[in-house]
Amino acid sequence: MSLSPKRTLAALAVPLVSATTLLAVPATPAAAKPVPSAAAVQAAPRVATLVDVRASHHPGLDRVVFEFRGPLPARRSAGYVSRLIADGSGRTVQVAGDAILGLRFGGAAGHDQSGRPTYGPSRQTFALPGVIQVVNAGDFEAELTFGIGLARKSSYRVYTLTRPSRVVVDVRTPYRTLPVRTYFLDSRAYAAGRQPYAVPVSRPVTPPSTARGALQRLFAGPTRAEYAKGLRFVASGATGVRSVVVKDGVAHVRLTGRVASGGSAFTVADLIKPTLKRLPGIRWVKIYDAQGRTERPKGRSDSIPESLEP
Repeated sequence: MSLSPKRTLAALAVPLVSATTLLAVPATPAAAKPVPSAAAVQAAPRVATLVDVRASHHPGLDRVVFEFRGPLPARRSAGYVSRLIADGSGRTVQVAGDAILGLRFGGAAGHDQSGRPTYGPSRQTFALPGVIQVVNAGDFEAELTFGIGLARKSSYRVYTLTRPSRVVVDVRTPYRTLPVRTYFLDSRAYAAGRQPYAVPVSRPVTPPSTARGALQRLFAGPTRAEYAKGLRFVASGATGVRSVVVKDGVAHVRLTGRVASGGSAFTVADLIKPTLKRLPGIRWVKIYDAQGRTERPKGRSDSIPESLEP
């Protein structure tokens, strides 16, 4: 997302038919229509409707809960995947994290009869030790697909609860984390021309790769509550971070994607630099585009690629 200066950013309903009504229908073969029996209607499988996705930390684990209206999904599967694939298109769906736990629910839907989502955003970010993002990758023909982006691969357990219907995923977090400050754009302050435009939020990262972890959390974006307060991640065409190398007080950050400012005076560089400079041992930040280009590659100074100039 690029910003210009000072701009704001089932069940099938079958009518009951009485015997009298049936007798009133003309006996012409062309006019007769088959009417499902009551037994057939009752035998039709009910589809579980996803109504909420939430996550929280508990001692030793992060818990993700998928809550459904109606029955539990008829089929459930989980497993680690190398990448999250969008159902239908086959395209890769971006998920922040070093590991992706894939989930599939059969006999379930995440939309109403008008096609509107029933559970909230298709992509949610969480400030938890292990769970970084929960991302939808498919909702078609009563098949729901999700990916959980994790800080690292860990053992997990999937089980169900009822009243209401829930599928619960517990991911173990048997590792130490450190709090870092990740900066996002305050869109309301930016629109009003009131500095500072970038404000920090706290995120847990796993040492010793704190710089990489901080940028991973940055690219995951704000949580739902933070987004409601006006915080935004400005990607400037970047899709992620290929590498982070810290040497002699300088952090060298190579981005992926078609990095460009789009004419905006505020870019992803204005979020990366304060995020990294809050970490011990980093005084300067050099940002490179996907081709490895930056304006001042040598020396102890900040640098951005030419494409991020306004």
